[in-house]
Amino acid sequence: MGLFANLKPKFWHHVDVSHRPHRHLFNFRRIWEMTIALTLAVALIPLIIMAVIDQQVSRNAIESDILQRTVQLVSVSKQSVSYFLAERRAALRLVVRGHDLEELLDDARLGRVLDNLKESFGGFVDLGVIDDRGIQKSYAGPYQLKGRDYRSADWFQEVSRSGMYISPVFEGFRGVPHMVIAIRHAVPAGGAYVLRATLDTAKFNNLLSVLDLEGRGDAFVIDRAGVLQTPSRYHGNVLDQVKIPVPPYTPQPTVEEVQTPENGPLVIGYAYVPDTPFILMIVKHKTVLMTEWVRGRLTLLSFLVISVAAIILVVLGGITYLVNQIYMADQRRLMVLHQAEYANKMASLGRLSAGVAHEINNPLAIINEKAGLIRDLFVFRPEYGEDPKLMSLIDAIIAQVERCAGITRRLLNFARSSESDIKEVDLKELILEVLGFVGKEAEYRCIDVQVEVSEDVPRFESGPGRLQEIFLNLITNAFAAVEDGGWIRIQASRKGGNRVEIRFSDNGHGIPQKDLERVFEPFFSTRHGKGGTGLGLSITYGLVQELGGKLTVASEVGKGTTFTVTLPLVPPKAANKSAFVDRMARPGMDANDTTGEYTHADTARG
Repeated sequence: MGLFANLKPKFWHHVDVSHRPHRHLFNFRRIWEMTIALTLAVALIPLIIMAVIDQQVSRNAIESDILQRTVQLVSVSKQSVSYFLAERRAALRLVVRGHDLEELLDDARLGRVLDNLKESFGGFVDLGVIDDRGIQKSYAGPYQLKGRDYRSADWFQEVSRSGMYISPVFEGFRGVPHMVIAIRHAVPAGGAYVLRATLDTAKFNNLLSVLDLEGRGDAFVIDRAGVLQTPSRYHGNVLDQVKIPVPPYTPQPTVEEVQTPENGPLVIGYAYVPDTPFILMIVKHKTVLMTEWVRGRLTLLSFLVISVAAIILVVLGGITYLVNQIYMADQRRLMVLHQAEYANKMASLGRLSAGVAHEINNPLAIINEKAGLIRDLFVFRPEYGEDPKLMSLIDAIIAQVERCAGITRRLLNFARSSESDIKEVDLKELILEVLGFVGKEAEYRCIDVQVEVSEDVPRFESGPGRLQEIFLNLITNAFAAVEDGGWIRIQASRKGGNRVEIRFSDNGHGIPQKDLERVFEPFFSTRHGKGGTGLGLSITYGLVQELGGKLTVASEVGKGTTFTVTLPLVPPKAANKSAFVDRMARPGMDANDTTGEYTHADTARG
């Protein structure tokens, strides 16, 4: 048997056979299912809703915090980049304002200015002065660029138009990544010149490389074509094309979430650096950022699962117990009603039997008297007394009258013994007297009934009326189980010195194991619609309990069934009927019972 079969409530297979107008109110399985469903719904739905809301609120809070911190970091980093470029631009303005054009056209003087810039700010590689026509007039640096013509260069045209130019990082003819800052300065005598400085990218790169970023974060600068201007941890080296789309222009630092096929969801913060071609990018992996939230969610989910399991177990156990109590109370009520109904029925049957017996006894007495008188008259009249045919007819009449008198005596004894008085009984005589009621059925159906009472079984005190009802119910059950031509064995023997054991065996169809385990449950029957009410064995078991005995059953399908009644030779001092009814309605077995000895009686078998 499975676990559910062992834990299954006793009312699981309960069937109400009373045909009451409100029998749906006694569908305990439906009551149990509805109560379980409603209780679990009331208990679990708010809990689950609160857990979902908490998860969503905490997720939103964490995502909002991630975005806010990213925006702040982008804003601070943008200021650092802007300050770095503005500082170099301001240094060049200071140079052109503090020196005449003639001084800057002196290569030696220009070299000293370059040295001062390197010492004060760092990152400067060279300086050059270009006239209005784009010709480099003076140069200080490691390359031979004096006299170079920049007239057609984009940067020269841009600085001539706007007065200032910051280039993206490029290699140029040098083959080394660098960037250019150029400013145009007008001279008092007329005309203008351009002071151009080349910066290495080492210090520019250090601005972002020192940032400690969470969530596998990466900070870098790109130009507006998506080319890296600083090295990236995960997206390439300088001058590589990033695979992240270039974000649209916004005047303020912005954060957005982007789904990528390679890296999954990314949190991207960016800011356009004013007056430069640069876009500051800070990229974080959202999955890594949400790791702590995922851990918290798993913890909460585990707690939720444990809580739901605990609630389900408590609800199942509590409601099963309560519905079981209601079921047992209903069974006790029904048992009391049926016991009262059965007692009233037996009392009525006894009164009817006594009345019928008395009514029959009067004409039988007259018939017996007249038949005896006729026999006496025939004896004194030789012509009749010597006629064997007449004498045999008279003897037959008298024999049949005595037979009828025996039947009426049994009816009177049955009526008188229906009371629960304790009297001395002869077991074999009592069994034979009960068999007298079903003898004709055994004869008609060719059923072999044998009675074997051991000689060591003494006369003992018990309730003869109760014993008659017990034996009659068990014998009737056996007759219902066997086919025509079968057999029934009734065997009695002494057991343990102070008890007697009566076995009622038959070779009927037997009881299946699944029904055998429930044969003594209240109102269980396999014969609904065929005259079975499930009360025969329940009443029989109750009567055995009242006499201080036990009723057990053993059966095998296709081979037969044996009911065993064990009775004490000394009756109990007082029969506790109410205690029996309570035990009979209680599921399970008494602690004192052995295997197969049930404490709740019911039903006729098969």
